Amino acid sequence: MGTAGVAGAGALWTASAEGGVTAGREDDNASRAIGTSKWDLETPALCVDLDRLERNLAALQAQMSRAGIASRPHAKTHKCPAIARLQLASGAIGICVAKISEAEVMASHGIGPLLLTTSNVTPDKIRRAMRVRTWNKDFVQPVDTEANARDLSAAAGEAGVTADVVVDVDPGGHRSGIQPGAPALALAQLVDQLPNLTLRGMLCYDGGTQHVAGFAARRAQALERLAPAAETFAAMTRAGLSAEIFSGGGTGTYNIDHETAGFTDVQAGSYVFMDAQYLAIGGSSGDVYTDFEPSLTVVTTVLNATYEGRATTDAGAKALTINRPTAIVVGETGMAYSSGSDEFGTIQYDGPSRTYKVGDRLEVIVPHCDPVVNLYDRVYGTRADRVETVWGIAARGQSQ
Repeated sequence: MGTAGVAGAGALWTASAEGGVTAGREDDNASRAIGTSKWDLETPALCVDLDRLERNLAALQAQMSRAGIASRPHAKTHKCPAIARLQLASGAIGICVAKISEAEVMASHGIGPLLLTTSNVTPDKIRRAMRVRTWNKDFVQPVDTEANARDLSAAAGEAGVTADVVVDVDPGGHRSGIQPGAPALALAQLVDQLPNLTLRGMLCYDGGTQHVAGFAARRAQALERLAPAAETFAAMTRAGLSAEIFSGGGTGTYNIDHETAGFTDVQAGSYVFMDAQYLAIGGSSGDVYTDFEPSLTVVTTVLNATYEGRATTDAGAKALTINRPTAIVVGETGMAYSSGSDEFGTIQYDGPSRTYKVGDRLEVIVPHCDPVVNLYDRVYGTRADRVETVWGIAARGQSQ
């Protein structure tokens, strides 16, 4: 994917063919960043390396092709319509969203097909979901109780639409979803019979397995925990029910999920950016997870270097969250980064490859990409350390 493809993928500010800038709804500082070095950005600044992003997109699709299944990436990671468009352009069959507010944002930007992965149980959210269905004919939503299925059917009838539905099956984490086996099959049969609903299949997302350390252990747990769902899916097929969708999986199991019988598509999200959490889980080839490259960083400025053995930056919890493991300083050794303070980050030296002075800039790989992205209005797309495009994070804060 070339420069033009990325710059035109829904950028909020981007260089035009005439060399100018098309400004969006935000301040002019972002538009002025086009063409500048990322090291000159006001900090903390959220940046994505476009070359690495493109390679991550290609790597996922290459694995999906080898495995004979599809990708349906999760937008909860990036919350950015521009990146969703790139995922679709790279071969994804659709985009997942975590909340109805994310679905509203993506649908309003013309993104589809959309698969919602969290059930709506309140009347207002159910009505909002039906409005999204009127905008987006390829919108699919989950259900995991009989009562909710009946509520969805009634709301769809009131809205004058037919709602596409998947049964959400619990992989054993007891976070959401109905029990596999007879309970899930009975719910699928109910959905199939209710007016105004169309059964499309099922989803089963095993979030707990995504971060199991060690590839062998992760593979064993993923296959064991998805086995009951696979049996349920086969039972749905034998019963003559729709078995078009069996969706789940993620970045940690993207190269394992195809081993589950009937599995149709992987909901990987973090693969586009990567983070310290995923690097730590190990891959099929070693202790560090190298299948995808860390493309997302935060550039930060040193504010204080007075005290021996440490330095203070402007990227604390409000820029990086306080997830574990901690942020990783790019290109350096012998230093530990902490974002425990709201406004300030702390670098502790221990035989460091270098030390910093006031005004120096550095970049860190974020602890966990999803909540970090949710802290920012925009992400600067860079190539060879120069800002090529600026994308608005349109679904930032959309957690309802």
